[in-house]
Amino acid sequence: MGAKEQHLGFSDWERSRVRKQTRKEKFLCEMEAVLPFFALVKLMEPFYSQVGPQGGRPSYGLETMLRIHLMQNWWSLRDEAMEDAPIDSSAIRRFAGIDLAQDRSPDATTILAFRHFIERHQLAEEIFKAAGQYMREKGLLLREGTVVDATIIHAPTCTKNEKRERDPQMHQTLKGNQWFFGMKVHVGWIRIPA
Repeated sequence: MGAKEQHLGFSDWERSRVRKQTRKEKFLCEMEAVLPFFALVKLMEPFYSQVGPQGGRPSYGLETMLRIHLMQNWWSLRDEAMEDAPIDSSAIRRFAGIDLAQDRSPDATTILAFRHFIERHQLAEEIFKAAGQYMREKGLLLREGTVVDATIIHAPTCTKNEKRERDPQMHQTLKGNQWFFGMKVHVGWIRIPA
């Protein structure tokens, strides 16, 4: 877990008494085991300043911010939601290396600034390549992909166009036990893990 040793707070101790591990905890344990955080931090270190803008308060550790950035991408969280996540979840707190008794959780502005840092130095692709190379060496596969989703756009059944006909793209479809009139929309997007 990075350079900082973790201390159990009361809520962490209470959680450790529960026998069932959540899916989020399992996923984060798997990511802890397969991602080369040491190599990723080394890749980013030359660009990362330990002092805030205009000599302000020290910034968060690079590994903590990288872990927060990855979790934000894995769960598609807005900056504000990622700000709250370490406070709400002990699994996220442990993975990020945040001890709320001693540390403060990064705020939304800090999280946004880190994302801009990654964009400014074009590090997302480098992180993806380094993680992919490491995982290939371990016999694992990491690749980008496209997700396609289809939904029904509802429309009235009337035929009030110039030709008094229905649009040929419009159809009736059965969803569950209910009929709908409308159009299927296929939306595709590519998500590259950072």
